[in-house]
Amino acid sequence: MADGVVLREVDDRGVATVTLNRPEVGNAYNGDLIQGLHEAMDSLGTRRDLRVVVLRGHGKHFQAGADLAWVRAVAAASEEDNVRVSRATAEAVNRLNRLPVPTLAVVHGGCFGGGTGIVAACDVVIAADDAIFSISETRWGLMAGIIIPQLVDAMGVRQVRRYALTGERFGAHEARRIGFVHEVVPRAELDATAERIVDQLLQNAPEANAQTKDVALDSARGNVSDAVFDRLVRQHAAKRQSAEAAEGLASFAEKRAARWYPAAGG
Repeated sequence: MADGVVLREVDDRGVATVTLNRPEVGNAYNGDLIQGLHEAMDSLGTRRDLRVVVLRGHGKHFQAGADLAWVRAVAAASEEDNVRVSRATAEAVNRLNRLPVPTLAVVHGGCFGGGTGIVAACDVVIAADDAIFSISETRWGLMAGIIIPQLVDAMGVRQVRRYALTGERFGAHEARRIGFVHEVVPRAELDATAERIVDQLLQNAPEANAQTKDVALDSARGNVSDAVFDRLVRQHAAKRQSAEAAEGLASFAEKRAARWYPAAGG
């Protein structure tokens, strides 16, 4: 596809490139982008020649988390609509996590909130040295429950307990130190590094890679039961409609500190 909020193309080697394409808002996700990810995976899942999937972000940032204006609109909808949105979001990350081919995230600029879930769901992650990460949901009275299992797989419980609770930003080299990304390179070398890794993946037998990935995922925290998945979805949806979320999203819209911050005088 040559246009849309999620672009996809497949070359003659069977290497698919999926590009998040809302550069005017840092590729922040909304309902359209989530649907675009599902459509991309639907399309790629029918291809017998698919070997590798590469994820990129168009513009200044890889993926700047949720579109908070959209989140506010969703929060005002019904409980049923909120559960539906949370389920679609969780399933997009879960489907990416379970793709039977190797996945490579190529990260530059900002990677916040849900963007970290996308990265955590990929098999290999390379980052430009200008990349900045943050698990930022609690800053806005939200919570990252639907991506916590993948984040724990990617960086470990100890690091999630720090970065998902503080919401602080950390750079590419810190992301590599804690195991969240595999390699950090200068921005100018990002494409060449991605191509080197793709070539390495293509040298390996596709069925053997698929089976290896499946066995690895069988022991992963991200491989949750249907009951746990449903609980995470409903908890995520309910938090979006909470009083804390209403205050957090208002603080974002009004460009002020939230009232729970003592310095805000609330």
